[in-house]
Amino acid sequence: MKKIYLMFLTPLFLYSQNLEELVNLSINNKIVSSSKQSLESIKDEYESVKSGYLPSLDIGATHAITDEETTSVAKNSSKAYGSISYELYDGGKKSDTYDSYESTIKSNQESLEALKNEISLDVITKYYNYLSYISQKEAKLKEIEQLDSQLTRLSRFLDAGTTTQDEVEKIISTLENSKLTLQEIELEMITILHNLEYITGQKVSIDIGSSIKEPENEIKTDSRADLKAKEYAIESKLSNARSEKSANLPTITLDNTYTYYDPNYDNKSYQNNALEHQNILSANLKWNLFSFGETKYKYESKFKEYLSSKLTYEYERNKADIDLQLAIKAYEISKSKIKSSQANLKAATTAYEIIKSKYENGLVDNISYLTSLSEKFAALSQLKKSQNDLEIKKANILYHSGKKLGEYIKWENQ
Repeated sequence: MKKIYLMFLTPLFLYSQNLEELVNLSINNKIVSSSKQSLESIKDEYESVKSGYLPSLDIGATHAITDEETTSVAKNSSKAYGSISYELYDGGKKSDTYDSYESTIKSNQESLEALKNEISLDVITKYYNYLSYISQKEAKLKEIEQLDSQLTRLSRFLDAGTTTQDEVEKIISTLENSKLTLQEIELEMITILHNLEYITGQKVSIDIGSSIKEPENEIKTDSRADLKAKEYAIESKLSNARSEKSANLPTITLDNTYTYYDPNYDNKSYQNNALEHQNILSANLKWNLFSFGETKYKYESKFKEYLSSKLTYEYERNKADIDLQLAIKAYEISKSKIKSSQANLKAATTAYEIIKSKYENGLVDNISYLTSLSEKFAALSQLKKSQNDLEIKKANILYHSGKKLGEYIKWENQ
């Protein structure tokens, strides 16, 4: 019965997330949901604008009473009408407005993807930093264990008068500093977990075993969503400028109004000449020939916004190319660090095996053994940190080349 009870409790208390799960949770958080709602809002606004360009239908009715009847105005009269109006030509403003909205929607869609990728990179970085802190914590615990043994040993020597108080105080100081460093490491680990809980919106327990796929040989910044978003935003601003310029062109509207009259004359002789219904079809031309420079300045203002955005984009594009090259260089350096860490671990392991053999044969004391063990563990910790840093560097290359990071995560259950 106890085993069954524990089986049900284990998923609740011991469940942990791998990197892919953390990323999937994070790209569906409230910030992303908020951006999705903003995108849907723009789409609805666009539909509203398009509806405004469709033919409009108006109906109405009136009833009037006059104190002086004439042949054209009855004492009591009623009328009802229906009117259809459609703008045939507006100087191209409709087309430019449509282009502006479509570009804005595409820009926001790309911005949403850029936001997801930015959050994914943040989660990946925190994930591997947490794994590095785990290794550092393990190494620091071994160091503290060694220092405790040294303190015990020197305390006995002090009691026997074979060492001095200052030697003991040095060990105590080093031990306290190591404990403080351990607390700082644990604080960093807790901080990462809290940040991940804030990003994902739920409790987090990190599971090891995830890795990032190797970047492709040929990588460019062309597919970066944030750059695409800026490109579409530039197109939108250009369409807005053109829309303002269309005010210099004529507009043509078509109207058709049907009216039904129901006059009620006191003088019945007027009734014979009364109009019962009427249909008026009209085409209307309107052209604003002069506006004291209003249209000109509005256009120039919007066009300068376009030019400003274009210059900013060119700057960001150049920066993106440089960032990618730096990310590739950092990746190559990280691979070299792994080779160096592997060599250090090999040397520390060899030294440990020698001292371990001497310790088992009584040739060295336990302090030498613990020191060697601590050095071996520290070298292993450094290697793991270098390996974790390499995963972060791979993610940075993928991010700066515009790849969707979630598609490059591998899960290898260890």
